[in-house]
Amino acid sequence: MQDIRINETTIPAAVVLAEAQNHPAAEPEAALGAAAQALAIRELLLQEARRQNISAIQQVDGEGRRETEEDALIRHLLDANVTVPQADSETCRRYYDNNRQRFRSPDLFEAAHILLPAAPDDLIARDAALATAQRLIAVLQKDPHLFATLAAEYSACTSAQNEGRLGQVARGDTVPEFETFLMNLEQGQLCPVPVRSRYGVHVLRLDRRIDGRQLTFEMVEQRIADYLQAASWQRALAQYIRVLAGEAEIDGVDLGATETPLVQ
Repeated sequence: MQDIRINETTIPAAVVLAEAQNHPAAEPEAALGAAAQALAIRELLLQEARRQNISAIQQVDGEGRRETEEDALIRHLLDANVTVPQADSETCRRYYDNNRQRFRSPDLFEAAHILLPAAPDDLIARDAALATAQRLIAVLQKDPHLFATLAAEYSACTSAQNEGRLGQVARGDTVPEFETFLMNLEQGQLCPVPVRSRYGVHVLRLDRRIDGRQLTFEMVEQRIADYLQAASWQRALAQYIRVLAGEAEIDGVDLGATETPLVQ
């Protein structure tokens, strides 16, 4: 890791290393790269704010915290130099029509299960749980009314005390391997095979499916306007930073391909 230079200012490598903890990533190199970009962009903006002789009044948030002088300078600089038009109703309507699938209330599922716990790496326990699940499914196929009794006796989930019922769940509320089976069952159907997950093996029943509904344009117009405004502002900000970077002497970090600026 090398020092970064923005015109006459040097950002030591040690500072970048310390900043990296604020940019979690799967790989250390990615965290360091994000930290280097964030610090370089911040310094670039501060230098431009001072060049423009910007004076800033520090704001205080609802909890009484006052922003730093540097944060205030950057905010005033961006307010003065990065502006985008408000998305009009026609633009919002066009976005809505082209992305109608995004504007639906979620599908809901009322399900019940019996969880037979087994760690993923405990093959003996998983084989035993699988055998038990298959036996319970066979019993339930003959007498579905025994589900609550079997849940209370066998399930390691807290839902065991509520007949195995999980209440209403939506996409993303459960682990993917469980959700895949849940989404493909018919209402009232007992899953004919055990469902394996990271928690163990499940006996699964779908009690009710409540399909989501299309939200009207009027219900989501402001949300769309806010989204388009934010996306437009981010693009304008990235362009502004590229212009500033093109006029500066920069070593140790590449700001030429900045797409989503890390302004803090």
